[in-house]
Amino acid sequence: MAFESGSVSYRMFYVTKALPKDAVARFAENAAPPLDTLSDGEIHGWVSGRHLLDRVITDDNAYYGGFLRLTLMKAERKIPEALLRAECRMEEFAQQEASGKAFLSRTERKEIKDAIVSRLLPQMPPQLKGIPFVFDERDGVIYASALNDKQMDAFTIYFSQTLGFNLIPVVPETAAVKRLNVYVKEWAPVSFSPDVDDSEAGQDPGEDFLTWLWFYSEARGGLATLDDLGEFAVMIDGPLHFILEGGGAHEAVLRRGEPRLSAEAKTSLLGGKKLKQARLTLAQGDSQWSCTFTAAGFVVRGLKLPPLEKMDAISAFQERINQMGRFSEALLRLYDRFVQERNNVNGWKKTVDEIRAWVSGRKARA
Repeated sequence: MAFESGSVSYRMFYVTKALPKDAVARFAENAAPPLDTLSDGEIHGWVSGRHLLDRVITDDNAYYGGFLRLTLMKAERKIPEALLRAECRMEEFAQQEASGKAFLSRTERKEIKDAIVSRLLPQMPPQLKGIPFVFDERDGVIYASALNDKQMDAFTIYFSQTLGFNLIPVVPETAAVKRLNVYVKEWAPVSFSPDVDDSEAGQDPGEDFLTWLWFYSEARGGLATLDDLGEFAVMIDGPLHFILEGGGAHEAVLRRGEPRLSAEAKTSLLGGKKLKQARLTLAQGDSQWSCTFTAAGFVVRGLKLPPLEKMDAISAFQERINQMGRFSEALLRLYDRFVQERNNVNGWKKTVDEIRAWVSGRKARA
């Protein structure tokens, strides 16, 4: 499934307590109900990481390669829109012909639709979706494919109901507090454009970080020694998603050609926009990690891991989780570096001047 092969997409969560000894039993107690209990609503529950119908959770299938690996499954029945629309129109035409009416009222059309939904929905096969997760107990971090807010809410709610304590999403605010005891919400807004006043700038620390990271990769050479992790090269590339909050959100997405070298990229920066999302690559020696990174929620999409040597499935899974953890820790240490620089009032003024000079002096292709 999600973490076993190919690219991976995830967001991180801090686990606030040690897992109870009966954690697997609690997940088993909250396993997904049988599909034959599904009517016209939804059913939710845990399944193993092997597949979405593996409802019987045991120690043998809850852990894989030493990592807790489970999935929050959702099942529902849906009528395809094209089918529902066709069935409704067919019935509406039939009623119009039978009654001699030129058109039907809104109430009549709703009654037709409700009757068709009641007839068709039980015939529809269940649609299954899953939010897989892996728990790295060494770092106290869960990696889960809960990428949007709705998925994140569902995942954290069911996890809390199952184990009795909350998860904390790893976002710019929580990471700064946990790692450095810095409260980034206290930071004043800052503009990276010489043409835009600070008071007009967005105030999202994730967007500040990603824009700073772009500056770091170009103006400072893009090499960072991250303590015991060693030296990493950093590169930002397109698609580039810019945003400027305030007075309505103004966004721009640059995709084709070489977006970071385009005149539109320079124009966006000069207009006070910051990076909301971009292609991020970290490289170390022969190893390279590349993903689409969304700054506000620290969401990683489509992370390509360094290729593995031939090995058995369990060893390959372990190495993939280790490589994913190495990338995540390197990213967070880069964020540490940004937070420390941003939190140094005098040093930050110099950095802002450097960034504004970088913005003004960027060479752009027409």
